[in-house]
Amino acid sequence: MGPRLRRLRRDRGLTLADLAVATGISESTLSRLESGGRRPNLELLLPLARAHGMPVEELIGAPYTGDPRVHLRPIRRDGMTYVRLTSRAGGTQAYKLIIPGATGVAEPDPQRHEGYEWLYVLGGRLRLVLGGQSLVLTSGEAAEFDTHVPHWLGAADTAPVELLILFGPQGERAHVRARSR
Repeated sequence: MGPRLRRLRRDRGLTLADLAVATGISESTLSRLESGGRRPNLELLLPLARAHGMPVEELIGAPYTGDPRVHLRPIRRDGMTYVRLTSRAGGTQAYKLIIPGATGVAEPDPQRHEGYEWLYVLGGRLRLVLGGQSLVLTSGEAAEFDTHVPHWLGAADTAPVELLILFGPQGERAHVRARSR
């Protein structure tokens, strides 16, 4: 377990001091865990898993024993349907969002919060109000923005809109790479 913890920390470019700040675990305890001088317990594994953005099972390298299917549980809020696509705690979270078609002139109520958002329209026409702008994105278009900027999402017409959304911690952006021609 110790070498695995050391490798994870180093692969992420973290020092023991960085990880101590992120987890609330002392540097000396982290060092003893990595050297095998201390056995990890759940109280130590939970903040380590959270800091590395992975489930405890993955952190400890538990053998795969479960069903590979993702069991989606839609959440309905404010007339919209959210389907969480990620199961790990912390870090970037992925959702599929279905917004019903507009039934009249929807009055935007822009909100702001911590984080960074990236979205991709799968189908339909999305109305995005961002700061003082009102944009319409169609299937295949993407947008990204700092969520400190007041923003609002809604269907641009009477048809529903489906999109993928990535929510990240403040300052963390989605990195999209494209091949050069």
